[in-house]
Amino acid sequence: MTSSDLYPVSRLAAVREATAKAGVDALLLTPGPDLRYVSGYDAKPLERLTCLVVPAAADPYMMVPRLELPAAQASPASRLGLEFVAWDETDDPYRIAADRLGPVGKVGVADRMWAMASLRFRDVLPDTEQVLAGSVLRELRMRKSPAEVAALREAGEAIDAVHRQVPGFLRAGRTEREVARDIAEAILATGHATVDFTIVASGPNGASPHHDVSDRVIQAGEPVVVDIGGQMPSGYCSDSTRTYCVGEPPADFAAYYEVLRRAQDAACAAVRPGVSCESIDAAARDIIAEAGYGDHFIHRTGHGIGVEGHEDPYIVAGNGEPLEPGFAFSIEPGIYLQGSHGARIEDIVVCTESGADRLNATTRELVVV
Repeated sequence: MTSSDLYPVSRLAAVREATAKAGVDALLLTPGPDLRYVSGYDAKPLERLTCLVVPAAADPYMMVPRLELPAAQASPASRLGLEFVAWDETDDPYRIAADRLGPVGKVGVADRMWAMASLRFRDVLPDTEQVLAGSVLRELRMRKSPAEVAALREAGEAIDAVHRQVPGFLRAGRTEREVARDIAEAILATGHATVDFTIVASGPNGASPHHDVSDRVIQAGEPVVVDIGGQMPSGYCSDSTRTYCVGEPPADFAAYYEVLRRAQDAACAAVRPGVSCESIDAAARDIIAEAGYGDHFIHRTGHGIGVEGHEDPYIVAGNGEPLEPGFAFSIEPGIYLQGSHGARIEDIVVCTESGADRLNATTRELVVV
């Protein structure tokens, strides 16, 4: 798997075609996941403008500060046949981009474009409507190529290697922050380029899905939710949750953990082409509700993943979009008892012609340490 596989030259042509089909005159892609997906360039987010301009009916070009030109030319973007338009410190790069574009009725701005840049583009293109570039790119980004699936699989194997080390980090008397520090080091040691998050939620903190970490001391007999992920050098992300218990688990926790495990298995088993995103959510939610824990499952069942940790498609009630081969997303039901404890099990799966390909392989049984 090379950068040319992950960020093929053909992608830019597909983006231009999608831009025209959407009735958008040009995309303006500043540093962030949209730019990296289209060009492979992991540009620094600076106050100086870097922007890939993709007109629907003209040649694309990359606006870059002159001091960033070597980095841009050394990136995978150099293979795309782009013109690199270097601007100097006394130039107005927004005006340069606007003059080259000419009169346009609608532009798609990167979903993560800073307001500073969006408003500057609005100043120099006052008669131009701004829409989100994601409305153009989402259909392309959702359908992962074999190379993208391979990159996600590599990320899944790397985060699995971290989860296999977690039992050695957990013990009564340590703080969540101490455990999280060990996990962060392991995430980097297993090949990730960045640590995106290390949720270590012990005891009652486990009932808060996005708890993060604290200086709370882990006690004997407490469940601990560990949700971790990062970005690989490829640009593709990992994300996996397992729940552990330091010593013998409480009886009420053990009972609902088994319900949760069945729900997560059922949702994975329901994945196949043509099935709606919301039906995958229902496959997990119905089992949890039937067991009496419906009010304690307080978030969607999953989210897409790729060059972002959270992206389309979202596995949630109300999303009737049918799954297609190549869709990659999490399946992560949870049960959270406020004031007591909580649990979550999360795998990344890819929809294939025959069902779900789970990219995480560590045990989903409760691990008692």
